[in-house]
Amino acid sequence: MLKNLQSKKTLHNGIEIPYVGLGVFQMKDPRETVEAVKSAIQAGYLSVDTAAVYENEESVGQGVRESGARREDLFITSKVWNSDQGYDTTLKAFETSLKKLDMDYMDLYLIHWPVEGKYKDTWKALERLYSEGLVKSIGVSNFHQHHLEDLMSSSNEKPVINQIECHPRLNQEKLRAFCQDEHIAVEAWSPIAQGRVLDEPALKQIAEKHGKSSAQVILRWHLQNDVVIIPKSVHSNRIKENGDLFNFELSSSEMNQINDLNQDERFGPDPDNFDF
Repeated sequence: MLKNLQSKKTLHNGIEIPYVGLGVFQMKDPRETVEAVKSAIQAGYLSVDTAAVYENEESVGQGVRESGARREDLFITSKVWNSDQGYDTTLKAFETSLKKLDMDYMDLYLIHWPVEGKYKDTWKALERLYSEGLVKSIGVSNFHQHHLEDLMSSSNEKPVINQIECHPRLNQEKLRAFCQDEHIAVEAWSPIAQGRVLDEPALKQIAEKHGKSSAQVILRWHLQNDVVIIPKSVHSNRIKENGDLFNFELSSSEMNQINDLNQDERFGPDPDNFDF
């Protein structure tokens, strides 16, 4: 039952992840990042999602420390970047990220993209980090179904989560169904499509009815689809608004209206066709 900003989803390994976290993609200014992390934690967020390639892990760690929150109460995610994939290089990259965060462990470590010919060795490194207790859970990001099937065909551990581009224009229904069958949680990056869908008449109509913003309606739609979300903002008022999702509920017809906005339209790269 989703009651508040502290509501959590239990992953298949028994670890709990907050349904709502702060994403910090493209937060370049160190002080701004620190303040965003502090604002989020002070607003009741328990989860922050970063990545090596964002170049702000140090600021995230500083924000956590300055927030005054206990580390064990928070859920911190980072990701190994494509150029660091491979067994030994992933272990080194994790060590670097952990040092930048200035933490003893991570709650979740992800393979950022399915780099062909490398992600299986990368996964073996993640399995080692998991077995050593340096990370509480391991997962993937931007994996299609065939990537997941290929990975699981030779792995000891199944990913606990698949973090993917997901929003009303790209609702990922088939991939979400596959993940559900495999007990792999789904987490949405770019959950409001970087604001590109906010003016959809259906969303504005639903928002008006509930006295909410279009963004809040989309974020609530994700939650009612059992999708973990990491909306990004550096503004404290927007951070609070993005977490104010627990005093209204979308009807099944409203959920269907939002589902009908799907066009299988990506705003980010296709995991089958990227060159970075």
